[in-house]
Amino acid sequence: MASSRIKRYHVFPSFHGPDVRRGFLSHLRHQFASKGITTFKDHEIERGHTIGPELVQAIRESRVLVVLLSKNYASSSWCLDELVEILNCKEASRQIVMTIFYNVDPSDVRKQCGDFRKAFEKTCEGKNEEDKKRWMEALAYVATIAGEHSLNWTDEAAMVEKFSTDVSNKLNVTLSRDFDGIVGLQAHMRKLNTLLCLESDEVKMIGIWGPVGIGKSTIARALFNCLSSNFRLRCFMGNLKGSYKGLMGVDDYDSKLGLQSQLLSKILNQRNIRVNHLGAVKEWLQDQRVLIILDDVDDLEKLEVLAKEPSWFGPKSRIIVTTEDKYILKAHGIEDIYHVGFPSSEEALEILCLSAFKQRYVQDDFEKVAKRVAYLCGYLPLGLCVVGSSLRGESKEEWELQLSRIESNLDRKIEDVLRVGYDRLSKKNQTLFLHIACILNNGRVDHVSSMLADSNLDVKNGLKTLAIKSLVQNDRLYDNTPSQKIVMHYLLQQLGRHVVNEQSDEPEKRQFLVEAEEIRDVLANETGTGSVIGISFDMCMMGEFSISGRAFEGMRNLRFLKMYNSGGLRIAGDMEYLPHLRLLHWDVYPGKILPPTFQPQFLVELCMKFSNLEKLWGGIQPLSNLKTLNLDDSYWLKEIPNLSEATNLETVSLTYCTSLVELPSSIKNLHKLENLNMEGCKKLRVIPANINLASLEEVNMTYCSRLKAFPHFSSNISRLYVGNTKIEDVPSSIPESWLRLEKFYIGSKSLKRLTHVPECVSYLDLSNSDIKKIPDCVIGLPGLHFLIIKNCTKLVSLQGLPPSLLNLDASDCGSLKRVCFSLYEPKAYKTLNACKRVRSEKDAIRVSSIFDEPTRVITLMNCLSLEEEARRVIIQGWYNWAVLPGKEVPSEFTHRATGNSVTISERIFSASSRFKACLLFSPTKKAVRLGLNTKIVCRLRSKGFLISELNYSSIGTSDSYYFYQPQTEHLLVFSGVLFEEHKCFESEIQFEFSCKGNDTNIIECGIQMSTEEGSTFHDPNREVMFLNCLKLDEEARRSIIQRWAYKYVCLPRKEVPSEFTHRATGNTVTITKGTLFASTSFRACILLSPNLQHLAVFGYTIVCLLRSKGVLINELELSPHSRPWFWTGRCPHPLLTEHVFVFPGAMFKERTWVEVDSDIQFEFSCGEEHSKIIECGVQMLADEGDRSSRKWKKESVVVKTNKHTNWWCGLKKLGLRNNKKNQTG
Repeated sequence: MASSRIKRYHVFPSFHGPDVRRGFLSHLRHQFASKGITTFKDHEIERGHTIGPELVQAIRESRVLVVLLSKNYASSSWCLDELVEILNCKEASRQIVMTIFYNVDPSDVRKQCGDFRKAFEKTCEGKNEEDKKRWMEALAYVATIAGEHSLNWTDEAAMVEKFSTDVSNKLNVTLSRDFDGIVGLQAHMRKLNTLLCLESDEVKMIGIWGPVGIGKSTIARALFNCLSSNFRLRCFMGNLKGSYKGLMGVDDYDSKLGLQSQLLSKILNQRNIRVNHLGAVKEWLQDQRVLIILDDVDDLEKLEVLAKEPSWFGPKSRIIVTTEDKYILKAHGIEDIYHVGFPSSEEALEILCLSAFKQRYVQDDFEKVAKRVAYLCGYLPLGLCVVGSSLRGESKEEWELQLSRIESNLDRKIEDVLRVGYDRLSKKNQTLFLHIACILNNGRVDHVSSMLADSNLDVKNGLKTLAIKSLVQNDRLYDNTPSQKIVMHYLLQQLGRHVVNEQSDEPEKRQFLVEAEEIRDVLANETGTGSVIGISFDMCMMGEFSISGRAFEGMRNLRFLKMYNSGGLRIAGDMEYLPHLRLLHWDVYPGKILPPTFQPQFLVELCMKFSNLEKLWGGIQPLSNLKTLNLDDSYWLKEIPNLSEATNLETVSLTYCTSLVELPSSIKNLHKLENLNMEGCKKLRVIPANINLASLEEVNMTYCSRLKAFPHFSSNISRLYVGNTKIEDVPSSIPESWLRLEKFYIGSKSLKRLTHVPECVSYLDLSNSDIKKIPDCVIGLPGLHFLIIKNCTKLVSLQGLPPSLLNLDASDCGSLKRVCFSLYEPKAYKTLNACKRVRSEKDAIRVSSIFDEPTRVITLMNCLSLEEEARRVIIQGWYNWAVLPGKEVPSEFTHRATGNSVTISERIFSASSRFKACLLFSPTKKAVRLGLNTKIVCRLRSKGFLISELNYSSIGTSDSYYFYQPQTEHLLVFSGVLFEEHKCFESEIQFEFSCKGNDTNIIECGIQMSTEEGSTFHDPNREVMFLNCLKLDEEARRSIIQRWAYKYVCLPRKEVPSEFTHRATGNTVTITKGTLFASTSFRACILLSPNLQHLAVFGYTIVCLLRSKGVLINELELSPHSRPWFWTGRCPHPLLTEHVFVFPGAMFKERTWVEVDSDIQFEFSCGEEHSKIIECGVQMLADEGDRSSRKWKKESVVVKTNKHTNWWCGLKKLGLRNNKKNQTG
C-alpha cells in the first residue's frame, strides 16, 4: 500500500512554471530549506504530454503535497494530471494536501470561470470526455481545500513565512507515523481525548501516570506529534527525571531560573532566553495558547517551577505531565489523570514479535515459547522490547535455552531503569518493598498489614507510597480497601530479589531466601543464621531429599516460612519449632501432628494444604493473632482442635477433609469469623447447635453428602452453599429471618420440592435436583437475577419465570420438552444446551416477534431436535450473541462468502446502517467448547484501512459453557452498528472475523444490513453527522430529520424543511403564542452555508438565545466535537455545500410553570467565521407540555406574564417565592 511507502521528500510542489518558478516558488523553497524541509525538484525530468513514472513515484514518496494554483495552472495537461494523482494519494494514502491560490480567485478555480476557464478550455481541446471530467472534478475539489490566497495578503514575504510554518506544523503530524507500529497506541489516544476536551476554552492540566517502562513517554510523544499543529506555541520537555537530576535544590534559586529559561527557550524557539524571576513563564505565556508536555516528572518542585497553576497560560492551553508518582499529580491539583495499564496478553505478544521478528505475528513453531517469554516479561513493554531485540534472529532452540536465564536474571538495561524508583524510596519503604517482592506479593492489604504489624514499618502509608510510585499495582490501594490485593510486577520482584542477593555472597546471611537450590543447601547443611527472616521454597524441581529436625535451628528470627510442592521432602526426627513465625505455609506437610514444641502465639496464618496431618495439636494453644486457618485437602484429618483462644480468626477452610466427622463446639467463640468453607467433607454429620455468629458472611458445605440438617449458623449470611447434600427442603423459619441471603446453592437429588426461599435471594442454583417444574416460591421472587437449573433430569417444563431474571441456564435437562416463556421476555441470557427433546413451537419454544434486544445472549448448543420454525424466529432476532445448530448460513444474510471474510458494497453507509452477522462454525477434533471464553473479533476495513473493530463475547452468561463441546456445525449470530459515532461513508466495506480461545473453524460467514433509523436515532445523547454525504437521497434526509430524539443532526440540504412552521431568512425567528409552558419543547433548524474563502473542518459551536420582550430567558449551546482526525482514524472534511443543523431544546432551564403571552425570539449564532446562517426555523412541540401540564403544575411555582407585565419582574417574583420556600423548608 502507498501508505507504507518510505517518504523520501517532505514536500512535493505542483505548479505552472512560467507563473511562479523564478519568483514566488523560489522564495517558498528558500523558506522550506531554512526550516530543514526537503522539497522535490523536477529540473531533471523531461516534461511531456503526460506525467511519467518518476513524477508519480515522487508524489507518492512525499509527505505533504502543495498545489500552487495560478492563472495558467490549467493551461498544462501535465499540471492537471499531477493534480489528479495528488488527490488520489490524498484519498488512498491520507497524504496531506495544502493549497496556495496565487493571483487567482478560488471560486474561479472551483467553477472554472474567467481567465482560468479560458486556459482550461484550451487544454481540453482534443481531449476525451473522461479526461475532461477527471480534471473538472479535481479542480472543483482542490478549490475547497483551505489554503493561502495571495490576493488577501499585502506582504508576500509574510505569506511565504506563514505558509512554510504551516507546512512545518503539518510535518509534525505526519511524523506521527513514526508511532504507527506502537501496539495499542490509538486506544490510548482515544481515551486521552476525553480528558483533553480540546473544545473547551479552559486551561487543562492532564496527568499520564503508570509504572516505569509502560510506555508513558511514547504515548506523550505521539500525543505531542498529533496535537502540535493545533498550537502555535508548543514544547516537549523530555526526561525531566534524567536530564535535570540533581538540578533542583531546596533553595537553589538559580537552578529554578535555569529550568524556566529552558522551557521558554524551547517554546518560543529562541536561544538563551534569560530569566530573572520565577514569574517569567506567566509573563510570557499567560495570554498564549500553548501545548506543553513535561515528561517523566519525579519532583513536585520541578512541576511547580514549570507550570505552577493554570493562570500562567492562555485560554485553551493544555499542559500534560507524565510521571510514575501519582502523588505529584494529586499534590499539584491535577484531577484528570490517565493511568497507563499493562497490555493484554495478545498485545504483549504483538509487542514482543515486533521487536524479535519485526512483524506483528509469531513465526511458525515459536508461539509457545514466545508466549512464555512474554509472560516472564510480565507484559511490560520495556521488558518485551529489550528481551525481544536480544533474541532477534535466534533459533527456537536458543529461545528455549534463554528461558531459564530470563526467569532468574534481570537484563541489565531493564534493571537500570527499574532501580531508579527503588533507590528513591526511604529506607523503611525499601524494606517494605523487599518483603513484598520476596514473600508477600499478591497478598491482601489487611494480610500484609497483619504480617508486619509487629514491625517498625508504617505499612498503611508505605503501601500507598509504593502504589503512587507505581511499584505495586492497584488503584484501590488509595482507598485502603482491606480486601484488595497488592500486586508487584514480575520484573520488580526480580529487582527486589536481586537487591537481597547483593546483601551477601553467602545465602544464609541474607534477609530472604527464594532460590530453591540455595535453600536446599542451607537446610541440608544446617547453616542458617539469625539474618534470615523469610523463606519461600518451591521444591517442584528438587526431587526427593532429606533434612534433619535441626535444619531450621539457627534461623531463630525466621518470621515467614513458605514451603511449596514438598512431597519429596523427608524430615529425620522432630523439627525444632520456630517461635517467632507469623506465616506458616507448608504444602504436603509430612508429619501426622505438629511438633510438641509448637508455639503459635505470633502466628497470623496457618496454611497446610494436602498435609498428612491427623490432628494439629492437643489441648488449647494461644492463638490470639491467628486470622486464617487453611487445611484444604488434608484427607487424613480427623479432628479440629479447640479454637476457643482464636478470637480473631476470620477464615476457616477445610475443603475435602474427607475424614472429618464434626466441628468442635468451640467454633461458637469465633465471633470474628467471616468465611467457613467445608466443601467435600463427605463424612461431616455433626454441626454444633445454636451457633449465632453475627460476622459470618459465607458458608460452603457443598458435597457434604451426609449432611441432613439445614445449618443454622447465622441469619446474617449472604452466601450459602449446601448443594449435593441430603437436605430435602428449606425450613419455614428461614425466609423470615435470613434477610441478607443473596446467593443460595441448594440443588441435589434429595431436593424434590422447594417450599421456601428468602425473598432477598438474587442468585439461586437448583442444579441436579429432582424437581419437575419451577417451584412457586421461585416464581414469586422479586429480585431473582440468576436461575441455574442444570441437569435437572426430571424437569419437563419451564414457565412463569420472574420478570427480574437476567440469566437462565437449563442445560442438560434431558426431560425438558415444553419451554413456555418467550425468548424475549424476560430479557435474560438463556442457555438450553443439550436439551435434546426441545423441539418446536407446538410443544416447546413459544417466541414473540419482538426483535432489537442487543444485550441478550441465547445458546441452544447441541439442541439437535430444534425444528425449523423455532430456528427461523431465533435467527430473525437481533442479539448480542445467539448459538444454535445449523449447516449453512441462512439466505436472509444476503452478503455471504466462504471462509472468514465478506465484502459488501452499498451506495452509502452510515451509522444508521446496522448489521447482523452469522458465522458457521465447524468443530475440529481438538475443539474446545464454544462458549464463555469464546471471543469473536469483527474487523471492518475500507480500502485496506481499519475503520472499526468490534469485540463480541458470551462473557456474562453462566459457566455451563465450560462443559459443552459442539457435536456438529453451529451458527453464531450477533448484531452491531457500523460506526461508534454517526457518520456517512461511501465505499465498500470488508467484514473480517476471527475467533479467539477456540479450536474451531469459521467455514462460512454472512452479513445482513439494516438501515432502520428509528431504533438507531432514538438516543438523545447521540450526535448524528452526515457531512458532505451528497448522495443521501431525499427520502433518507426526510426520515432522519423527522427523528427528533437525538442531541443534534447535520446533513446536506438546501433549505429549512417545511415542518419547521416558524421560518425566517437570516439567524433570527420570532414566534407568538398565547401561552408557552416550561414543559414545552421545540426543535430548531438552521441552514449553514460555507464560506468558500475560509474552508475549515466542521467543528462549530452553535448558540441559541431565547428572548421575551428583550430579556434573555434561556441559552442553549451545542458544540460538535472538533477533534483531530487521529481520534477516529478518519481525515475530516470541510463543508462543501449547504447543510442543515437540527437540534431539540426546552423553553426554560428550570422546572417552572411559566405562562408567557408575548413574542419569543430565537436568535442563532455560529462560533466560527467559516460558515454563515442563511435561514432558520423552529417547530414547537406543544403536545409535550399538554401531556404533562397537570403534573408540572402540581410540582412547580406558577408565574404568569403577558404583554402588559414585565418579564424580569416575573422572574424576580419567582426567585423571591423560591427563597421563601427554601427558608421555611
